[in-house]
Amino acid sequence: MEILENIVNVVDDFLWGAIVPGWPIPGVLVLLLVPTGVWLSICLRGIQFTRLGQALHFGIIKQREAGAKEGDVSHFQALCTALSATVGTGNIVGVATAIGVGGPGALFWMWVTGLIGMATKYTEAFLGCKFRETDENGEQAGGPQVYLKHALKGGAGKFLAKSFAVFTILAAVLGIGNMTQVHSIASAMDSAFGFDPLAVGWFCMIIVGLVIIGGVKRIGSVASFIVPIMIVVYMFVGAIVLFCNFSAIPAAFAQIFHDAFCGTAAVGGFLGSSVVLAVQKGMSRGVFSNESGLGTGGIAASSAISTHPVKQGLVSMTQTFIDTLVVVTFTGLVIITTGVWHQTDAAGKLLEGSDVTSTAFNQTFLGNIGPQFIAVCLAFFAITTVFGWGYYGERCAVSLFGIKASMPFRVIFTCTCIVGATLSLDLIWTIADVANGLMALPNLIGLLILSPLVARETKKFLDANPKLSLD
Repeated sequence: MEILENIVNVVDDFLWGAIVPGWPIPGVLVLLLVPTGVWLSICLRGIQFTRLGQALHFGIIKQREAGAKEGDVSHFQALCTALSATVGTGNIVGVATAIGVGGPGALFWMWVTGLIGMATKYTEAFLGCKFRETDENGEQAGGPQVYLKHALKGGAGKFLAKSFAVFTILAAVLGIGNMTQVHSIASAMDSAFGFDPLAVGWFCMIIVGLVIIGGVKRIGSVASFIVPIMIVVYMFVGAIVLFCNFSAIPAAFAQIFHDAFCGTAAVGGFLGSSVVLAVQKGMSRGVFSNESGLGTGGIAASSAISTHPVKQGLVSMTQTFIDTLVVVTFTGLVIITTGVWHQTDAAGKLLEGSDVTSTAFNQTFLGNIGPQFIAVCLAFFAITTVFGWGYYGERCAVSLFGIKASMPFRVIFTCTCIVGATLSLDLIWTIADVANGLMALPNLIGLLILSPLVARETKKFLDANPKLSLD
């Protein structure tokens, strides 16, 4: 196990960055994610800012597109499927971990990944819809494992597509999609209610199996029912906590912006290390939360009933806005305004993971039921994430091995829930970061190469539809 941890840590440092004596080294993804998002934002003329209102109205209020037939689920169900996969432990545990290690400044870098990630998510969804295909079961299949193969001709496109598919399967089973989520549920339920982690793993396995075996239509139906409720409830309670700490909010924002560029002594032995930790943890946890750049947005978008890729791209980018600019912000402000991000337990050890968030909620009107509230929220957030990632992993397994791989993958994915309930927290998070990074590399390369195509066709459509009539 020690050898495995050392290998995983080396790869994690390469992808996300490391601190060596006297010198902070940013990772390859930190150097690639932001420039890619900025480049796409420029190419698309700031579409995440100019069209956000219309996109939110279409995705959440209208929910369906009149006259559209091709696809498996509605815009709203596709959006909720994507949200189910992203609004998970990253919004509770990930935010707490980022701030605990990188300081309040990490929240700023999570916002950065969200804002520029909206353009990235739009591009992924556009390509997912444009190049989607119909599988042997008559369902839509799309995402980087498809558009990299079809849009980039020759061996390079096929290599990138297969690489993405392999890394996505690993991420779905071993990282962000399953074990990280189930471990967080088991840990929270053990801490809040005293439930045996193994028993929680078995329960998760049963629930996941019942849902994902029904495919994307069942996942979409379940997600469109659960996800809006869980987000509204969590934000409502978070808003009350922030109201109780209203006077601390201005200082919290000041500290976030200060520490994003100047660092904080609590997380680093020298100025450079604390700033790099804020950037590293903010970006890696931001990507973990909203998945912009990973390519999963294209997989979810390809299942939507839509008449044009631009329309679904607009709806899909609202997922990043809701996840990071809204839900993550609520969690981060609750943690910072209550001051628990540098608080220790009875043994003098810094609080970690969901304990940070539950302690923050405990500081106010919830009294002593903060851990129970966070545990229940975390359970719903995380289990729906497992649903969405079960679909992502299955689509990639089918792209590699054919339709016959669909059911075996669902069974293997479901059984892995038990393993995730019992592993080390640090190892699971590091594996998740590595799997995310490996997924992102082939996808980001493809997005940069295909950016002129996306920009050209987006401009053409929006010029022909200046008022963006989505009826």
